[in-house]
Amino acid sequence: MITVIENKKGLNLKQRIHELNEYRELLWTLAYRDFRVKYTQTILGILWAVIEPLFTAVLLSFVFNKVAKANTFGINPVLFGLTGMIAWNYFANVVGQGTGSLILAQNMIKKIYFPKIILPASKAIAALPDLLIALVFTLIFYFIYRDHVGFNLIYLPVFLLLTIVSAMSLGIWFSALNIRYRDFRHIVPFVIRIGLFVTPIAYTTMDVPEQFRWIFYLNPMTGIIEGIRWSLFGLQMDCNYFFISIAVIIMLFITGFLFFNKMEKNIADII
Repeated sequence: MITVIENKKGLNLKQRIHELNEYRELLWTLAYRDFRVKYTQTILGILWAVIEPLFTAVLLSFVFNKVAKANTFGINPVLFGLTGMIAWNYFANVVGQGTGSLILAQNMIKKIYFPKIILPASKAIAALPDLLIALVFTLIFYFIYRDHVGFNLIYLPVFLLLTIVSAMSLGIWFSALNIRYRDFRHIVPFVIRIGLFVTPIAYTTMDVPEQFRWIFYLNPMTGIIEGIRWSLFGLQMDCNYFFISIAVIIMLFITGFLFFNKMEKNIADII
């Protein structure tokens, strides 16, 4: 008996979700492998999930709050920066690792058939434990320094979900582009380094002149981080600008899926 597996061209979103469900075990296996490899033979292990965003938040807080005198509205500057860093750190890791995911798995791609979108998607799952550990640490810090907790806190999972969607969407986009244009392996790390400073991690968009504020919200992480601070601290959030970031996230998700679906049938040949 011979089984023939063909590349299913032109799948719509419903068919793609069904196919991903069929290969869910491979998705979880790849995600677990990435997580295990990341912390194998490390001394501090998963503590790096807290150390990295914490030290970056301290550094950014010094630069923006002590030197540039950015307003944190009475919130502890380190806590203020950390609430931005937990989302940004996850986003940067997923996008950075997702970009090269297809290239690193080229031997696997050439030998067997599976939905290739699993490769960048697995990076988003593999980074989830880091996000959750950093979130727990941040919430402990938050409850120590806050006298009261607002009702807005219940919306925090929504903004974390948006973080996952935006990171996965860009990871899918860049992984497909990196197949065709290998320059992206140099461009993406450069953009991520710049993004660390143009994203309101240690400051708010209220410090940005009104006429330029909409440009900052073209960065999907701007709306997400401002939303996280709204849910935690009740800080003002301009919904008109916020929906710019939401529109960008939706556009990235839809176009990323369509572009990857178009590229997938030729990936094995191009790679």
